[in-house]
This record gives sequence, C-alpha cells and structure tokens, in this order.
Amino acid sequence: QVQLLELGGGLVQAGDLLRPPCTAPDRIFSSYSVGWFRQAPGKEREFVAAVSWVDITHYADSMEGRFTISRDNTKNTVYLQLNSLNPEDTAVYYCAVPPYTQYSPTLESEYTRFGRGTQVTVSS
Repeated sequence: QVQLLELGGGLVQAGDLLRPPCTAPDRIFSSYSVGWFRQAPGKEREFVAAVSWVDITHYADSMEGRFTISRDNTKNTVYLQLNSLNPEDTAVYYCAVPPYTQYSPTLESEYTRFGRGTQVTVSS
C-alpha cells in the first residue's frame, strides 16, 4: 500500500500562512487523486480539499478562498496552502488517497489511505 508523508506543520501566529507538503516516498504520486483532511481536538475529522489525478480541485465550502491545494508531479508532491490562519484552524492535517490510481473520488469516504498527519497550531 502507498505510504504517505505529511510535513510542514508547526506553531504559527494568527494571520500567518503555512504550505505543508504531502508526498509518497515509494510511489509515483501523479496517478493518485489526493485529499487533505484535518481533525481538531475533540472534533471529528473533516474534509478540506482534494486534487484529482487530472488536476481538478475541490474544496469544502468553508475552506474555499482561503486554502489552496496544488500538485507538482515533478516533485511527487501535493501542497495545501493555508492562508490567514486563525486559532480555529488548529488541527492535525492529514493527506489521503483512494485505493486506486487514475480514479477521482466523488465521496470523501473514498479516501481510505491516510498519512500520520502534521500538527498545525495557531496562536492568537
């Protein structure tokens, strides 16, 4: 199974930005659709954004406009740009892929393989 690695989290101040990357060290990532999710303390994991293997993006309604997902297949990496961070964005951010390559999920539940996540903490 594909192994996913998220990096780039950290402690930032309100208004700052982060751009955590997600990569698959042992696979060619370009044939996978990739989603980003987050889980805040005491809350359920929620969908943030996704980019399909053919580079079509999709966002949760509350995230669009402030967060941007992109992929760089030359670097085997998918990025999640987090702008204008606020304390409510504090969460563990995970990237995930569906079970199949060259497949564009229509449901968030189709993302079944998750990385270990990267912690983003936003101070006020």
